[in-house]
Amino acid sequence: MPKNINIQHFESLTRMEKFAVWITNHIGTMGFFLIVFFWTLAWIAWNIFSPKELKFDLYPAFTLWLFISNILQLFLLPLIMVGQNLQMRHAEFRAENDFEINLKAKKEIETILKKLELQDEKIFKILKLLEER
Repeated sequence: MPKNINIQHFESLTRMEKFAVWITNHIGTMGFFLIVFFWTLAWIAWNIFSPKELKFDLYPAFTLWLFISNILQLFLLPLIMVGQNLQMRHAEFRAENDFEINLKAKKEIETILKKLELQDEKIFKILKLLEER
C-alpha cells in the first residue's frame, strides 16, 4: 500500500513544530496583512485625530506602536523561519517520494515495453508463417 508522505510528515512533527507551521501558514496570508494594515491605520488615525486627552501614542513618533510592532516581529520572524524550514523539509520528502514513484513507474514501463516487443516479434513470426502458406 502506498504511503501518504503528507500524513507521515505531519505525524512526525512535534507540537512546537506544528505550531510553527500553523503560524507560518496563517501569517503568510492576505487576511493577516489586512489585519495589521487596518490596525496600523486605526492606531495612527486615532493618535492624530482624536481629542488630546484620548491620545496615548504621540504623533509623529508613535513610540508605543513601533515598540509593539517590533516585539511582534521579534517573535514572529523566528517562528516563520522555523515553519519555512519544516515546509522545506516536507517538500524534500515529497520530492524524494515522487522520485521513488517515478523510478518504480519507469521499471514497470520498461517491463511492459519488453513484453510488447516480445509480442511484436511473435506476431511478426505468425504473419511470416501465414504469408508462407
